[in-house]
Amino acid sequence: MEDRLVVDTSALLYWPLTELNGAIIVQSQVKELERHSPARAEMVEAVGVIISEPTVDSISSASMAAMETGDMGGLSVTDLHLVAMAYERNCVLVTDDYRMQNLSERMGVRWRSVDSDGISEFWIWRLKCVGCGREFDSPESPTNKKGILGECIDCGSDLKLKRG
Repeated sequence: MEDRLVVDTSALLYWPLTELNGAIIVQSQVKELERHSPARAEMVEAVGVIISEPTVDSISSASMAAMETGDMGGLSVTDLHLVAMAYERNCVLVTDDYRMQNLSERMGVRWRSVDSDGISEFWIWRLKCVGCGREFDSPESPTNKKGILGECIDCGSDLKLKRG
């Protein structure tokens, strides 16, 4: 029996449509795909992708693991839900996103890349001020905007994720 796949948006955009039949996605990806390529969105829906959402428990498990690895600050809600879905359903996650791959490693979720080599080792990330160097706990929820992690409460400088 072939492994079930949970696929990220890059797979929806670039994989052959025949590879997507039976793949699982989350609802927020439909809107994302419609923004990037309305024609592709129509084709993807026609090939039999399964649109589903992970349970609250799976999202909670993925969130706790993402806070432990420090990946939470670099994930979107969609990213977190895709990892949670792969975890919940024991599927293979298909993504080129290194943070999603890193989180998958931590959670024991099998993954494969869309079109890259993928990560070669597991990392722990720390949220660190670029000004004074103070370290902060990982955010408790995904970011709304990539790369914007807030400001240091001590000096006002930007916070960045640094390999721990």
